[in-house]
Amino acid sequence: MSKSPGSLPTYENYRDSGVECYGSVPAHWETLANKYIFDLKKNLVGKNSSRYTLLSLTLGGIIKRDMENPEGKFPADFNTYQKVTPGDFVFCLFDVEETPRTIGLSSLHGMITGAYTVFRPRKKFDEEYLQYLYLSLDSGKRLRFLYKGLRNTIPKEVFLAFKSLNPPIQEQKLISRFLSVKTAQIDQAIQTKERQIELIKERKQILTQQVVTRGLDPLAPMRKSDIEWISEIPAHWETVRLKYLFKEINERSKTGEETLLSLRMELGLVPHDDVSDKAISNDSLVDYKIVRPGQMVMNRMRAAIGIFGVSFRIGLVSPDYAIFDINERANSSFFLRLFKLPLLGTQFRLGSKGLGTGSSGFMRLYTEEFGNIKVAVPPLGEQLEILHFIDSTSERMDNACILLEQQITKLKEYKVTLINSAVTGKIKVPGVVEPDSGERLPLLAG
Repeated sequence: MSKSPGSLPTYENYRDSGVECYGSVPAHWETLANKYIFDLKKNLVGKNSSRYTLLSLTLGGIIKRDMENPEGKFPADFNTYQKVTPGDFVFCLFDVEETPRTIGLSSLHGMITGAYTVFRPRKKFDEEYLQYLYLSLDSGKRLRFLYKGLRNTIPKEVFLAFKSLNPPIQEQKLISRFLSVKTAQIDQAIQTKERQIELIKERKQILTQQVVTRGLDPLAPMRKSDIEWISEIPAHWETVRLKYLFKEINERSKTGEETLLSLRMELGLVPHDDVSDKAISNDSLVDYKIVRPGQMVMNRMRAAIGIFGVSFRIGLVSPDYAIFDINERANSSFFLRLFKLPLLGTQFRLGSKGLGTGSSGFMRLYTEEFGNIKVAVPPLGEQLEILHFIDSTSERMDNACILLEQQITKLKEYKVTLINSAVTGKIKVPGVVEPDSGERLPLLAG
């Protein structure tokens, strides 16, 4: 798996395929019009839709639709949905350029929207090879030359006239088996690295929570806390309600000319124009709240998931946000780390009022409830020491995550390249015996 596709053997003889998206292919491979490969199906479920499982075409293939937690729109009835059986190909032949995945090979019985096109490959073709071929074409959106109209549609008759690559059937099977093994290995490697990223992030969160609630010195004397959500704290730390550290400020813009700021989970407070193309006039910003450098901003409706930020410039934020001046005993960056912890998120959620539950609905954390939450406060110097420890440790962990993400990206790129190279004959997979040039098979119709 560590080899690049270019390091694998190639065929001895190639020819021009005559099809734009394939280029040169092994000399003994055919190209064959899809009308000789696929049979069009259009079997509607009609009034029997209740007997069928609803299916969806996704990046992960064709899956059962989650009806317990449904998302998206549903029709008034499913009478126009069509039957799908294992071995059927489902194609989305419209909005091809914009749709993340437009092809799937079903392993399920069920029904799918009538807007899609369902084909059944004939028995003398390997369905797994065809799946890999069209996944490769779809991942690169390499059928653009077939698009018609503003919606980038491939008409059925155009698709059926399009020529697929058709290696000898035994070769198709060898290619699909090779790719099945190799892509499974790649997917497993990706999953392992994704899990490593999750573990690093969990460790980072646990470590941050530990030091902001218990300090850096494991030998420091501890005392029982009078805070419900912390059992013990260092003996020299104070317990203080947030209202004694954070004072709400309500300064409003009279002109709307100040820079509009957007509050984001990862980025904090950033200029709105940096994260959105939506133009907003100064007139519509009149009476927005002014935030000044060093002040903290809280999104009342999303405080429970840590949507806080500290401003480094003068700007405007939503009137529904809360803006606080920070007491000199509190370091803004230290408390920003504290407020983003799930431990505090639970307290913010419990203190929120309104309609809905959790972070959904219209739950708001009002200033009074925010101010009544009690926290453990180390001396200012110790806050800075803890902050420095968090930043230095986080940097190492973040760099490790970045490296893993880069490796994941390379693995995904390798997978795409490997599939394309195998299905178009740019590499010769193990087990393939290339015929002598004089033994080239006769071309079939198409």
